[in-house]
Amino acid sequence: MIQKLMYEFAELIAPNLWVSADELVSDVVIAPDNVKWDFAFPCFKRAKTLWKNPVEISKDIVSKIQPSGSFSEIISVWPYVNAVLDSENFVKNVIEKVEKENADFWRGESTWKQFLLEWWQPNTHKAIHIWHIRNILVSESNARILEYAWNEVIKCCYPWDIWAHVAKWIWYYTKFYQWEMPKDNFSKWVWTLYSDATKKADENPDTYKPEIWDLQKRLEDWDEELVKIWKETRELCLQDMKKIFAELGSEEIDKWYFESEVEKPWIELVRKLQAEWKAVISEWALAINLEEYDLWWFLLLKSNWASLYSTKDIWLAFKKQEDYPNYSKSLYIVWSEQEHHFAQLFKTLEIMWIDHDKLQHISYWLVDLKEWKMSSRAWNVILYEDFRDQLLEKAESMVADRDIPADEKKETARKIAFWAMKFGMLLQDSEKKIIFDLQTALSFEWETWPYLQYTTARMYSILRKNTRDINWNIDCNLLATDEEKALLLKLASFEEEVQKAANEYKPNYIARWCLDVAQLFNSYYHNYKIIDEWNIELSKARLHLLHSILQVMKNALNLLWIDAVESM
Repeated sequence: MIQKLMYEFAELIAPNLWVSADELVSDVVIAPDNVKWDFAFPCFKRAKTLWKNPVEISKDIVSKIQPSGSFSEIISVWPYVNAVLDSENFVKNVIEKVEKENADFWRGESTWKQFLLEWWQPNTHKAIHIWHIRNILVSESNARILEYAWNEVIKCCYPWDIWAHVAKWIWYYTKFYQWEMPKDNFSKWVWTLYSDATKKADENPDTYKPEIWDLQKRLEDWDEELVKIWKETRELCLQDMKKIFAELGSEEIDKWYFESEVEKPWIELVRKLQAEWKAVISEWALAINLEEYDLWWFLLLKSNWASLYSTKDIWLAFKKQEDYPNYSKSLYIVWSEQEHHFAQLFKTLEIMWIDHDKLQHISYWLVDLKEWKMSSRAWNVILYEDFRDQLLEKAESMVADRDIPADEKKETARKIAFWAMKFGMLLQDSEKKIIFDLQTALSFEWETWPYLQYTTARMYSILRKNTRDINWNIDCNLLATDEEKALLLKLASFEEEVQKAANEYKPNYIARWCLDVAQLFNSYYHNYKIIDEWNIELSKARLHLLHSILQVMKNALNLLWIDAVESM
């Protein structure tokens, strides 16, 4: 809505500068909070072409146009042409649109595209840790934002369930481990063995690493004894993985691709690259030369024809194209250290006839706890279970004194913990590293989930206090304070915020929008009485505004995989 209003303003100005509105609209801005105007057009750029002072240009433009449509005033203020919205029409349009569309408010116009969203590539035989959690939260939120912007999203999960890391794990398990598998905490046990395997291999790499490579080749050749161990432990790992999906509230995955299913067909295709002189073999590997693209050599197979990640990624790209031939974009949400890998992969796929423009790597940076820095190389890993339990412990202490049934208290603490986890990670730009502070994440200070939780609970509480049967005909002129207009402008900006988040794959835009609305509302609440028994018409108008704010806030929070809290 804001973009449409800006364009309408540009249309008023354009004829007086002998240009199109399309050329001007990018210069139109929302006026600062400390002035009474709503939109402003700076005239500095026109001074050079018109040979006039910007102040004179502003005065000339205003003298030639009359306010119309959405605007009640057009004013010249120094080098700016300023526009004031017709308050009654603006208020009416925003509130009526919210009440009509509710959960679909400002979803924008449909430009249907099909996105393949490859998220959370967890490994079996390794731990699920805090870095994986940021991946799934960024992925799920992006999926919701893209769907809200009228796109179809196919959520794909690609677990790495075999070969290199599994071979190392099975090598250690069969050579050094002498006890039974545990029935509980299987993921933690698996991680302990994997870290022990890596440390053991590093003790004598000349002996142990060739043993691991040989075992990997036997596993790839489906050695019966090794495959039996692999299948049993793989299934237990997948069960734990799905348990974590459920805890986070994940919906069903649309398509599962397993690393163990993708390799053999594309070893043959990679060999075809060699036959066509696009890849070359040496004594140590099969690779494709990408030096002319400043991407060096891209390794495709080891010298013993064992596969690499690249082998499987190539197959997976073609398999996705086979399964979803009409997709618009294939998105890979993978941590930032893999940027070079994906640059090489996408160029190789382009050589192999897949449109490079349909492939995109969405990188995210990693996470540390304030009290605990994580390093996978040092095996100082923050496991998902430990991270979750710390949040739950702190959330339970927050609700310990509440006079509510024990089961309700436990469920409340669970919601607080998981929503604080989600909001705390999604508020940050995914391309920046997070130092996650457990204490801050659960505080009621600005820029935290509890602050938003408190705000939505306050909104619900006010609506519950209203005892009158209020019809939906209101006097829009009564919503005339600066705070009310600021809130309505923020609601009207939601469409642009969603489109921006969808175009840039940045859920933090939505999280920041939620905080801005919460801050505006709390300021408004402290300065004005929403329910005034002595002024029924004003109360009706403000309750309508409150209802609209809450509805759009619920929509926004849903994009972050969070529910609005009705009570504290």
